[in-house]
Amino acid sequence: MKDFQTQFPHTDGLCHLNHAAMGPWPQCAIDALNQFAQENLQLGSSHYDRWLKTEHRLRQGLAKLINAPSIDDIALLKNTSEGLSVIAYGIDWQQGDEILLLDQEFPSNRIVWQSLRDKGVVVTVIDTHGIVDIEALLINQSTSKTRLITVSSVQYASGLRLDLKRISQHCQDKHILLCVDAIQSIGALPFDLENTPADFVVADGHKWLLGPEGIALFYCNKKNRDALHLKQYGWHMVEALGQYDRDDWEIAHSARRFECGSPNMLGIHALNASVNLLLEIGMDVVSNHVIDNTRYLIDGLQTIDGIVLLSAIEHGRHGGIVTFSHNVVTSETLYTQLKQNNIICAHRGGGVRFSPHFYITQSNLDYALNAVRQIIQAS
Repeated sequence: MKDFQTQFPHTDGLCHLNHAAMGPWPQCAIDALNQFAQENLQLGSSHYDRWLKTEHRLRQGLAKLINAPSIDDIALLKNTSEGLSVIAYGIDWQQGDEILLLDQEFPSNRIVWQSLRDKGVVVTVIDTHGIVDIEALLINQSTSKTRLITVSSVQYASGLRLDLKRISQHCQDKHILLCVDAIQSIGALPFDLENTPADFVVADGHKWLLGPEGIALFYCNKKNRDALHLKQYGWHMVEALGQYDRDDWEIAHSARRFECGSPNMLGIHALNASVNLLLEIGMDVVSNHVIDNTRYLIDGLQTIDGIVLLSAIEHGRHGGIVTFSHNVVTSETLYTQLKQNNIICAHRGGGVRFSPHFYITQSNLDYALNAVRQIIQAS
């Protein structure tokens, strides 16, 4: 698909720089939803078997997107928080086991682990203030008691892009479990499990994957599937799916074991279309556009007097997020007035966060940069 701009026919004057919070749906996702809704209206569940094929294609697409070894490693859960909870409360923790995480993590990747302290788990939140080599800090902090390291591939507020390969290699060498919250990278940047092995990867569909809320990627490698204790049971997580009259049952061998009940077919149809779009364009192309857009914003913001960049600006240390503040105008004022100018962004990490996806044009970025200049000049 060469002309991907036609997939995002935003209202004139709207500048959407908020994909780190909520990504707009592309036209193909809307078409898929409309077709699904019309089919329900006119035919009910007559084509349920076809819906299941769409579900299967989504699993295939997500597996391809992260280069998972098998489609059996992929589950479809409701959100990142649910996926992290499945992991946190599925592991057989021992008294004194340690979990390491960074102080930059979004609450979803902090609260669930901290809740395990009642079980005798040591949860160490690492202070990264003023640290340049955060990977070294994380690696050096680990001990023989460290059972799991959990990190975001890209930090939600600062936009810091971690060297996952380096962290992954350490975890493999020391037999430490690695959990990656990839919600701020999958769909924006290449993610390759063969190159960067992880035990668990979770990511909602509603940000850079350009899908709806209520459906998320959950990856669990084969060696850990049996080791995670299940806390939810139902008809959908059994091996003999659809054989309702059987009195005996067996937990599914695949990651479907983590899906206890009916799938979110509405979300599946929309996310499948969006994932197919990303794969059709190619993640290398998508990633190059995302990085180019972020670099353009970084360069432009650096020309504005008083702007303080709160994000990492070195090549390779950022993804699609750039966060900034001003030394006079408050971030709340900047955010509010940008929103009044139809620039959709976020107030995060003590500043204003821009997060442009691959399809955002240079004219959109110029509009946002000029708006920042005008707000500052008028203050």
